[in-house]
Amino acid sequence: MNIGIDGNEANVEKHVGVSVYTLELLKHFAKLKQGDITFTIFLRNEPKICMPKEHGGFTYEVIPAKVLWSQIFLPYHLLFRSDIDVFFAPAHYAPRFLKQEVVITIHDLSYIKYPKEFLKKDLYKLNNWTKYSVMKARKIIAVSKTTKKDILNTFQLSEDDVTVVYNGFSKTNIASNVPNDVLTKYELNPKKYLLYVGTLQPRKNVPTLIEAFKEYRKQQSEFKLVLVGKKGWLFDKIYAKVQELNLEEHVIFAGFETDEALTTLYKNAFCFVLPSFYEGFGIPILEAMSAGCPVVTSHASSLPEIGGEACLYFDPNDQNDLLEKLEKLTSDSKLYSTLITEGKKRVKEFSWSKCAEETLSLLMNATKIDQ
Repeated sequence: MNIGIDGNEANVEKHVGVSVYTLELLKHFAKLKQGDITFTIFLRNEPKICMPKEHGGFTYEVIPAKVLWSQIFLPYHLLFRSDIDVFFAPAHYAPRFLKQEVVITIHDLSYIKYPKEFLKKDLYKLNNWTKYSVMKARKIIAVSKTTKKDILNTFQLSEDDVTVVYNGFSKTNIASNVPNDVLTKYELNPKKYLLYVGTLQPRKNVPTLIEAFKEYRKQQSEFKLVLVGKKGWLFDKIYAKVQELNLEEHVIFAGFETDEALTTLYKNAFCFVLPSFYEGFGIPILEAMSAGCPVVTSHASSLPEIGGEACLYFDPNDQNDLLEKLEKLTSDSKLYSTLITEGKKRVKEFSWSKCAEETLSLLMNATKIDQ
């Protein structure tokens, strides 16, 4: 059986979100050396150094194209291929007009819930290409029960069409010995800052965190707030909120940081705060837990599903509720220790090997064999 995969999301310099998901699955598929299962990874550019090495059962094919790669150039190429049994699209978009069966992964439907956060051209593709892909797919993978529910509420599908396969998490991403250069860089003292990791955009609800932090500093004046992540849509409003509250010296916009720097930030933060209104999964929660950093997050979308009993939850529409949770965590040392312990247990429930095994099973069962 030869499985074709769109590997472009993994073939990038910086890995976040879907690119991490795709790369981790490719790594695990590359380790699988079974003669009856082979993988052909299709790319628009030559594979970067981060990509798994080729071998007899795991090969790359480059199909050059700058635009409409998945809609024209890849489908045309596959039209003449009889050796691909099933095609896997790890990020919403399935190639058009394929004769092969297709399996796709839907990570979230934020473009439907928060359309204003997307450029018009991107929104058009997400709406139209995702709809086509969902209706074309033999099987659809949802990364959480929340995402599955959103898919079923949006498209005319049956329960059996969508299977939940949780993202994994690898402890190797959190190194045990990392330099503290990033603390010096931002003039941070261990356990004297709150940490946020994620794109800076409206659905992440960062202004609520900033408002709560303003009040929190009235009691903990030595604390800072570190915001790690790329600038998204309406970032200026977030920065304006910092200016409005006179917090320029206490709120740090760190931008994109390396895995090593991020590890240091997690390990030394007082706590990690994710105030989002909507998340398809929420990998930063697991990153924080693995690093021994207590998690305070909103009781919204998939976050309670992923965090379980190992997080402190608050209403994302209530900054006072967030403030109360931060104060509780500050004053209750037993709770603080419990969240660290429970977080390390929770992380063990998610693994990329399990994710890869369940995904492969779906891919193998998606062919027309035995029909």
